[in-house]
Amino acid sequence: MTDSLALEPKNKLKDLAANTTAESPLPLTNELQINACPVGLAIDVIGGKWKVIILYQLRGNKLRFGQIKNNIPNISQKVLARALKELQGDKLVQRIAYAEVPPRVEYQQTPLAQKLNPVLDLLCRWGGDLRDAKLADQ
Repeated sequence: MTDSLALEPKNKLKDLAANTTAESPLPLTNELQINACPVGLAIDVIGGKWKVIILYQLRGNKLRFGQIKNNIPNISQKVLARALKELQGDKLVQRIAYAEVPPRVEYQQTPLAQKLNPVLDLLCRWGGDLRDAKLADQ
């Protein structure tokens, strides 16, 4: 039987290198706790209002900051910049800086993030079904 505490998502820890488990003897090398519930880990990384939308916009695209901002008009520049940095830190977004004048920076999904694309497609379809169901009730 699984301990109910093991199913709760863990908060990011300060001293992760010291945390190992019998099931996963690997030392932790980032801010995620390896022995946390996988769903909790996923929500911890892609949760929030904007990260899934940003990842959806980057599906199969290399986009500049301004293009992402234009595609998501309700997001502020500050929030977008922070979300991109967090997604980059979580190995889901790659930032490509070109040595040009003027400087050019593009963002794209990493291979790890590309594994989310089928889930993003399902969420999009489900969201459309939900919208249609709500419209049918009006």
